[in-house]
Amino acid sequence: MKIVYLITNNSGKLLAAKKAFEGSGIELKQLTGEFPEIQADTSLEIARYTAIQVAKEKKVNVIREDHSLFINALGIPGPYTNYVEKRIPAQKMLELLKGKDRTGYFEIGTVYAEPNGLTKEFTYQVPIKISEELKGTRGEWNKILMLKDSNKTFAESTEEENANVWNKNFKKIVEYLKKLN
Repeated sequence: MKIVYLITNNSGKLLAAKKAFEGSGIELKQLTGEFPEIQADTSLEIARYTAIQVAKEKKVNVIREDHSLFINALGIPGPYTNYVEKRIPAQKMLELLKGKDRTGYFEIGTVYAEPNGLTKEFTYQVPIKISEELKGTRGEWNKILMLKDSNKTFAESTEEENANVWNKNFKKIVEYLKKLN
């Protein structure tokens, strides 16, 4: 049985990946720890760097995924979401967006890498909207971000509810790996 390691400390990413790998005949394991993560202009660049480094170092097949948030009215924060979210609370973001376009998207970049240097890259976008008020109790920006066709913020919904939204690249990796065998 082929084994692939998902490099993440994020339980939501692990849940989404497990759903994609269920019944595939490919074993998915979690690889946690502190791994190199560069600052770059795209999620794909960030995921690629870490996946290649860890695959070579650990000598195992790996997957690394990175999410970037783009708020259309602001053109930011992109791959710098974590940095900006720590400095602009959700309430302040609502004030900045008052009377402006409240749409955006998550860019999801995912890279499969093998120790021999083989890589396969996948990207897609998840459309989102920003609520008019804080809703829910989990996270900071999770209280204002929601899927385009939902009325619940991420802070109001469970990771289980949204797992199939976030696992498209993992499903593509499963398809790709099945074709290799």
